[in-house]
Amino acid sequence: MIEQTHKPFEAAAPTLILGLGNILLTDEAVGVAVLQALEAATEGNPNLTLMDGGTLSFTLAGPIAEAAWLIVVDAARMGQAPGTVRLLEGDAMDAQLAKHANNVHEVSLSDLFDIARLTDSLPARRALVGIEPDTVDWGSTLTPAVAAAVPQAVTQIRALLARWGAEG
Repeated sequence: MIEQTHKPFEAAAPTLILGLGNILLTDEAVGVAVLQALEAATEGNPNLTLMDGGTLSFTLAGPIAEAAWLIVVDAARMGQAPGTVRLLEGDAMDAQLAKHANNVHEVSLSDLFDIARLTDSLPARRALVGIEPDTVDWGSTLTPAVAAAVPQAVTQIRALLARWGAEG
């Protein structure tokens, strides 16, 4: 859980924070774990929507299109040490998704972005908070390295929202 000493998260535009993953596959569940850590700090903010995107489906195209800003949190193989958190924005996010379009999800996030581009509804600001998994196998708890990365991911999301708000 995050500490309650921080002021609540704020967003200057309608923002979707989308946690992805399968809660039955150890570190694949990290996106959902980060959402749970964000819940208390985002409560009551009308511009922030937290959504468990599960293992993705085309039904997410609508919520993505409705968001001015989008932050996706997911396990991401980036060739780093387990638990490494990386923030990729805009084109860097798109490049990461293109490299790893094949995944265990029903559709890829890249597919959903293609739909958004075709309908001219891709969020103006978008970012991926990727956390390098250690283990993706049957299990209901995160590995220690990935569990330790959850507060860092929350901090990066908070800083990103503050920066986007300051940039207008």
